[in-house]
Amino acid sequence: MEDIWKVIIIDNHPALMLGTKMILEETANLSVIGTASSVKDGVDLVASVQPNLILLDDALPEGSVQFYLRQVKQASKDSHVIVLTSDNHLSLFAGLMSMGASGMLSKESSPAQLLHLISSLRQGSTVIPLSWLHQGVVPIPAEIPTDGYFDLSKIEHTIMIQITQGFTYDKIAYMIRVSRRSVDNYLRKIYHKLGVNSRAQAIEKYTLYSHTASFNNAPMTNMITPPESIVPVKEVALD
Repeated sequence: MEDIWKVIIIDNHPALMLGTKMILEETANLSVIGTASSVKDGVDLVASVQPNLILLDDALPEGSVQFYLRQVKQASKDSHVIVLTSDNHLSLFAGLMSMGASGMLSKESSPAQLLHLISSLRQGSTVIPLSWLHQGVVPIPAEIPTDGYFDLSKIEHTIMIQITQGFTYDKIAYMIRVSRRSVDNYLRKIYHKLGVNSRAQAIEKYTLYSHTASFNNAPMTNMITPPESIVPVKEVALD
């Protein structure tokens, strides 16, 4: 008989959390020890219980999913963590797995899919929906930069913050007061520095390593206003 796994659910949607709890407790080898609706309460609970499994909502209000994944893994490094995600976060799959997640699952998945993933974790493996693979998600960790940082300028840092927030390139050009062509030029430089070839790869690598990165003294804030040195011009020459 399999050991009973202790489970903690961290989710700020009470109805969804209750529904997930009921699904899990219908299985004899799973026991939901506690639930939390905030990162702080969840981390405290995880540290106290040291559960086998944590179900973690990717849309908690206290920060990015990378931030609170790190928090729960630091509180209980041996716990499996399944990130319950919305489709717009599929591009982060490789990065989150590199940070210690054991799996990801769409919030629209069926109870059978959730239980199948948990069963796979018990056997030392994980599962990925075929539909995710067809959208370009691959279970390959992003390469860690060997120099320990990304040499991004302040304006390049600003552009990446705006890209991760979902702004279009035209909107970014408007906000930092440069032409769309200049944004394209900056992006080519950013991709080269990050060692990537696409927007999705840039978002994944930037969000994964930005907490330890150096950005030429650029402040680590969600800055959406242009640096004072940027002025409205028709064209900006690259450095």
